[in-house]
Amino acid sequence: MTMKTLMATAAIAAALPLTATADSAENKAFVLEALENTLLAGDVEAVDQYFATDIIQHNEMFANGIEAQKDVVAFLSGSSDFSAEYIRVIADDDIVAVHARYEGFGPDPVIGFDVFRVEDGKIAEHWDNLIAEQPLNPSGRSQIDGATEITDLDQTEANKALVEGFITQSLIEHADINVTDYISPVTYIQHNPSVADGLEGFGAFMAEMAQQGISMDYTEVHQVIGEGNFVLTLSEGTLGENPTAFYDLFRVEDGLIVEHWDVIAPMPAADAAHNEAGKF
Repeated sequence: MTMKTLMATAAIAAALPLTATADSAENKAFVLEALENTLLAGDVEAVDQYFATDIIQHNEMFANGIEAQKDVVAFLSGSSDFSAEYIRVIADDDIVAVHARYEGFGPDPVIGFDVFRVEDGKIAEHWDNLIAEQPLNPSGRSQIDGATEITDLDQTEANKALVEGFITQSLIEHADINVTDYISPVTYIQHNPSVADGLEGFGAFMAEMAQQGISMDYTEVHQVIGEGNFVLTLSEGTLGENPTAFYDLFRVEDGLIVEHWDVIAPMPAADAAHNEAGKF
C-alpha cells in the first residue's frame, strides 16, 4: 500500500461521520471507496467496478462515458503529486457530495465540490465546481476549515427548505426580506475568500461590489442536497456580466444559517472541450 493510499484511507475514515444513517453511510463509503481505488490508486481497471458504462459527466473537460473516466484515472496515475483531502461528505438519497482539497491537478492546490449520483450500485453522474486555493479571508479563515460534524438529522428537510428559501428570496428574487430570518445575527462564520465573518462582513462585501458596479445574481437553483445541519446548493447566475456557477455549502443551527463555504467559478465557455451534458 502506497503512502498516498494510506493518506487517502485515513481521509476517508475521517470523512464518515458517526451520526450518519445506514443508507447515507453506505453511499458515502461506496463513493469514497471508488475515489480511493480509482483516482487515488491510479487503477484504470477498477473503473468498471465503480462507474456506470454511460456515466454522465458535467465537467466540461471530460466527455460522457466510462472510457473518458478511464482516461482521467490514467492521467492521474502518472502524477505522483496527486492527492485528495476530503473535508466534508454529505449524502441525500442517491446523491453524495464531497467538499475537498486536491493537489496534483495543476501547479496550485484546488478547492472543489464534487457531486455524485449513485444508481444500481455504480456512479452514474458527476458534477463539480473547482477553483484554485485562495489566501485566507479577512477573518483569517480558509476555504475548507470550520465545522465538520453532521448533526440534527431529523432537521434535514427543514434546513434544506430554509436554505433554498434564502437563496430564492434574497439572491434570485431580491425580495425585501429580514435577513435575520435566515442568517444568525450572532454567529455567521464565512469561508468565502473575500468576505469577513458576520452580517456586517457580508454587507460590506456586497456594498463594495455595488460600488464597483458588479452585481451578483442567481437565476436558478438546480440542486439542494442536505444531510442534517449541512445543505449544499448548486445554482447558476451571473457575476457582473459573466455566467457563473455557484456552489454554496451552509451549516444550519437552531433554524438559522451560521456558517458558509462556497466555490464560485465561470460557466463553461462555448469552446469548452466537452459540455454535452451541460454544467448542471
